[in-house]
Amino acid sequence: MKSWIKRTLFGVVGASILLGGLTACGTRGEGRWQTSAEDSAKFRGKMIERVSSKLDLNADQKQRLTVVADKLHAQRTALMGSSANPRADITALVAGEKFDRTRAQALVTEKTAALNSQSPEVITALGDFYDSLNPAQQQKVRDFMNRRSRWSRHG
Repeated sequence: MKSWIKRTLFGVVGASILLGGLTACGTRGEGRWQTSAEDSAKFRGKMIERVSSKLDLNADQKQRLTVVADKLHAQRTALMGSSANPRADITALVAGEKFDRTRAQALVTEKTAALNSQSPEVITALGDFYDSLNPAQQQKVRDFMNRRSRWSRHG
C-alpha cells in the first residue's frame, strides 16, 4: 500500500478515535462521563457540516461522510461495551493490593474484538468517502493531515 494512503488511513482512523473520545467526554452527568444520543447526533451533525463546508462536498459525498460518522459512532459504542462506567472498570484494575491482570486482559480482549468486528465497515465507509472526492478535495485532506502531523511531531 502506498505510504500516503497508509498515512491518510491512519490519520483518519486516529482522528475518528479522537473524535469518538471527545464525544464520549462531551458531557458529565451522575458522576461519570457520558453523552446522550441526542447530544452525540448533534455533535456528529456539526462535524459533518464543518467538513462538508471545508471540502465543498456535494450531496453524494456528504451522504458518504454521514455514513462514515455513523460507522465511527457504532464502533465507539461497541468499544464502550456494556459498561456503564468505563473509568470505573479501569480504576478497578488497581483497586486491590495487586493489579488485576486477568480483568485487564479480559478488557483488552473485549475492546480488541469490538474493534476487529467494526473496523471493516469503518474502513469501507472511509474508503468510499475518500474515493468519492475529486483530486482537489483529496489534496485538501492530505494538506490538513500533513499540517496536523507536523503539529503533533513538534507539539
